[in-house]
Amino acid sequence: MRPIYLTIGILSVALGAIGAFLPLLPTVPFLLLAVFCFARSNKEWEQRILNHPTWGPQVRDWQERRAISRRSKMIAIATLIAGAVFSWVTVGAPWAYASLAVVAISGSWIATRNE
Repeated sequence: MRPIYLTIGILSVALGAIGAFLPLLPTVPFLLLAVFCFARSNKEWEQRILNHPTWGPQVRDWQERRAISRRSKMIAIATLIAGAVFSWVTVGAPWAYASLAVVAISGSWIATRNE
């Protein structure tokens, strides 16, 4: 199982790194998955993520308190709304409703997490 966890962890870090530059791809959820996988396959890489100056505090906040900082919440919800507006402009009415549903569900979930 260790090679499978290691592979998933590496892929998650790669997606998280891409998400750091693309506004619609989240970074921290992929890093959370990577930490979960690395805890079962490579403790050193798990610690590298947890000790990272930018992403480590957010991952630790989630692990310890299931908390999302207010600033992160605002950025996440603003990005969700921007994505929904982009969908509305590019694909139009019937298909954009799915995007609006995702914004409503995930935005509500994010907004109700601890700070």
